[in-house]
Amino acid sequence: MTYEQIRFERRDEIALVLLDRPERLNAWTPTMGAELADAIEAADADPSIGAVVVTGEGRGFCAGADMSAVFQTHQAGAAAGSAAEGRAVRDWVELVRATKPIVAAVNGPAIGVGLTMVLPFDRIVVAESAKLSMRFIRMGIVPELASTTFLPLRCGFGAASDLMLSGRTILGSEAAALGVADECVPDREVLDTALARARSYAQNPAPQLRWIKQLITENMGETDLREVQRRELRRLEVSYATPEHKEAVAAFLEKREPVFRPRGTS
Repeated sequence: MTYEQIRFERRDEIALVLLDRPERLNAWTPTMGAELADAIEAADADPSIGAVVVTGEGRGFCAGADMSAVFQTHQAGAAAGSAAEGRAVRDWVELVRATKPIVAAVNGPAIGVGLTMVLPFDRIVVAESAKLSMRFIRMGIVPELASTTFLPLRCGFGAASDLMLSGRTILGSEAAALGVADECVPDREVLDTALARARSYAQNPAPQLRWIKQLITENMGETDLREVQRRELRRLEVSYATPEHKEAVAAFLEKREPVFRPRGTS
């Protein structure tokens, strides 16, 4: 796919995806959504890539949905009838939770979908000056992308209720204090910090990274602890038979760092 609203770059073993509509603070459009999904799937299919970082070009991360573009797409879809269904992309939350580790570098405003799209990510690094808001209520609509599950999981029932029911805007420092984001850093450090986090994940074996993400996704709402352990045991038994486990054992015995994937190029 040729990208019009994002950029895809390589930083050694990291795929860097930049939302690239800086003149609109990277406001989300259906085209951007399709391109993002394609870029993440491409990174997931490349064995030399270990993790993904998503950030915004310019001074914004994603200032919500571009309503004019969304409206135009809905109009076109209605006119095209069933043909519009062919343009549907994979479910975003399912994609994010099923792929290699993904880190958000929130470098500026993350409003509405700009925030909900990253809540299922594995790590959220936010700039001190970034503004975050669940503004759906202020638009007379409700949150999406399973954010009514992921936001309470991140920051708890009370804080999530307050943010969603008020639609208020918070800065990066408060987002980290509440748990909406995982860490807050000076603006100039946000991308480097996210890349460092991604590299710490990328050095680990890809199958096991994926299985751990799956276990987290399946088990975070599970109340049957026996079932939690059964799922873990099934994956553990598979893991013992993998070449990645054998490489880890060999590296330990040989007192060297394990190598789990082909070396990427810049």
